[in-house]
Amino acid sequence: MANDIIFEPLQFRTLTVKNRIFRSSISGRWDNYDGSGTQARINWEEKFARGGVGAIITSFVPVAIRGRIMPNYATIHSDESIPFWRKIGEKSHQYDCKLILQLSHSGRQQDIAGVENQGLKALSSTSDTEPFHGFECQAMTSLEIQETIQKFADGARRAREAGLDGIELHSGNGYLFTQFLSSGINNRTDEYGGSLENRARFLLDVIKAIRKEVGNDFHLQFKISAVDYNNAVTFWEKPGNTLEDSIKVCQWAEEAGADAVHVSTGSLFPHPLNPIGGFDFDIITKTYDAMLSSGTETTRNYILFRKSFLHPIFKLLWNRVKKQLPPQPFSGDAVQNVKMSQLLAENQGRNLLDSREIKKHVNIPVLCTGGFQQASYIRQAINDDYCDGVTIARPLIANNDLTKTFQEGKDLPDKPCTYCNKCLLNVIENPLGCYEQDRFDSYEDMMKEVMSVFHPTQFAP
Repeated sequence: MANDIIFEPLQFRTLTVKNRIFRSSISGRWDNYDGSGTQARINWEEKFARGGVGAIITSFVPVAIRGRIMPNYATIHSDESIPFWRKIGEKSHQYDCKLILQLSHSGRQQDIAGVENQGLKALSSTSDTEPFHGFECQAMTSLEIQETIQKFADGARRAREAGLDGIELHSGNGYLFTQFLSSGINNRTDEYGGSLENRARFLLDVIKAIRKEVGNDFHLQFKISAVDYNNAVTFWEKPGNTLEDSIKVCQWAEEAGADAVHVSTGSLFPHPLNPIGGFDFDIITKTYDAMLSSGTETTRNYILFRKSFLHPIFKLLWNRVKKQLPPQPFSGDAVQNVKMSQLLAENQGRNLLDSREIKKHVNIPVLCTGGFQQASYIRQAINDDYCDGVTIARPLIANNDLTKTFQEGKDLPDKPCTYCNKCLLNVIENPLGCYEQDRFDSYEDMMKEVMSVFHPTQFAP
């Protein structure tokens, strides 16, 4: 594979990654309720490092308890977390795999606030209730903004002290940064609202604060929703930022000190376009109940999910924006299985057109996410300058060793990901894993793989 672009190292300004395959930011509720880490999380990350990816981008790691998206995810809100993240970094490095910590803050997009946040409205750029789930929030004061900026800088310092290889700012997919960036959400009238330059100020101030805290020789990248599609489901909302807006933000972020940009889409998560794919009502009716107390619209959603005669209404709202998408820019090698060929055409590389446009206007590497799992497709995306590397989540959950499959010369794994999204629909209550039973010989085999993350069981600091 010496001449294969997939396995050429990707050189950032201060970081070199051994290949172009990144595990995207995804994880389950593996950790303790208070935000401390567990052995299960270490086992989870080790799966992908052992499978051959060049780097792991962790799931969202909150810089503040008030800004966590849901409990049982490890945080980095205090110095006490440093030894745990050091342990994960050391485990990843055993496989020559870099570990990039994704710093996050939920803003108003807080799926399950946790007992510590009971009675507290989530902090956001706005006081407008989030329209899909009905998450209530309050606009941050100037002091709260400055305090939050420092929390991100402190999180970056802790990541560096833990010996990790870099950080990513979770400035996409509807979380706090998006709530400032988006013209469809941010309705402030101070220096952090109004014009695009003002809406980008929070992200740029965080980048500058991190550089002041950790210096210029620590890798810093940011994730961005290239197009908001803020009214994809709630069609009465404003559409949000355009690709042209995001290109300008990316240029400003590069000037402020960012080393790379990670391209995604959508102003909430999950979003009809992220992750694009199936929606299993049987699963969501069993897990969404955990969110009933979280928002003012969750009961409405639950009824839509539970009553089969209402499913066409939800599907109409959820899928309408997909019909507006242009076709994929190209296709990978021919696939004999007709169903899989169609799934790849509908789901793989949906952010590449946006990624290519951003790449034309910045001088830093561009990573792109979006259902990648075919070597020939990834190879062409990189060779044709759509991106410099790809980030993968669901197909790597289905096949942790996908990278090694490519090294063996295969274009697709023997049992590819079907984009059913059962993994993500389960994660609200159940362990994250592949729940597509057709990929396993039996239900018992499927559950054995899902539960494997809990072995070995003991974490010793």
